[in-house]
Amino acid sequence: MITVIGSINMDFIIQLTTFPQQGETVIGRSLQTMPGGKGANQAIAIARLGSDVTMVGCVGSDDLGRALKTQLQQEHVKSDYVTTVTGATGIANILLHDEDNRIIVVPGANEALQPAQLMAVKEVIQRSQLVVMQLEIPQQTVSYALQLCKEASVPVLLNPAPATNFDPQWLEDITYLTPNQTEFEQLFEGDLESVLAHYPNQLIVTLGNEGACYFDGAHLIHIPAYMTPVVDTTGAGDTFNGALAYALVVGQTLEEAVYFANVAASLAIGEVGAQTGMPSAKMVYARMMGLEDEFGIINDD
Repeated sequence: MITVIGSINMDFIIQLTTFPQQGETVIGRSLQTMPGGKGANQAIAIARLGSDVTMVGCVGSDDLGRALKTQLQQEHVKSDYVTTVTGATGIANILLHDEDNRIIVVPGANEALQPAQLMAVKEVIQRSQLVVMQLEIPQQTVSYALQLCKEASVPVLLNPAPATNFDPQWLEDITYLTPNQTEFEQLFEGDLESVLAHYPNQLIVTLGNEGACYFDGAHLIHIPAYMTPVVDTTGAGDTFNGALAYALVVGQTLEEAVYFANVAASLAIGEVGAQTGMPSAKMVYARMMGLEDEFGIINDD
């Protein structure tokens, strides 16, 4: 079982012909409302791949919160520990243009995910095969979760996004840290290869269309990306992290797991929305085996 502790948001996705400059008004092409939040996204990515996954988080006492909790249940994510709190559900405003995105997050109910809530799910967390977290929730909650995992020797995968919320003291208690290239540059000083060498088999850096890399203790391992047409990159990182968690729990080596996660992410970017294109395990293996025509790249939930 994998436990995801993190954010649950509703995404408002606006497609543009150009990003606005300071003080400029531009006309958008379209607006879509879709479930999101890094925590929920990664939980759904894991569930789509077939793992047993429990979500720990907060939604507001509004229509958005009710819709998001229903969405998790429909995706077979255990939502018993998703708490409804007074106030507004978290939202993300996502601007899309020319295969790129800019995202503004308003945390809302996610700020109510405090250590006290984790105390109520301590047993679930400490029975997990892997705990997955991101940084759209309070720092003190991440710290407490790391403490609970350390007590029970539960491995932790932490996706440091946004990187400004990362505490370097956490490194000794994190099993896998997965920044993208921008987050890596915010967190570490020095060139990529030198820094990776200091964190063998722990620091895994995603490089967009160049894939991902890590240091295995002897060599720099670079796993190329699976090149595919890009529709929307919004869910790529969350799909990568969810797929990496799934692959590690089913017993793949780190190299195999990173390759699997790269292929899963390549499928996710073919649809608009963070969760829309997240694949099943069958779809990932089909692409890996070159059998797309036989299986069809459609979600087979």
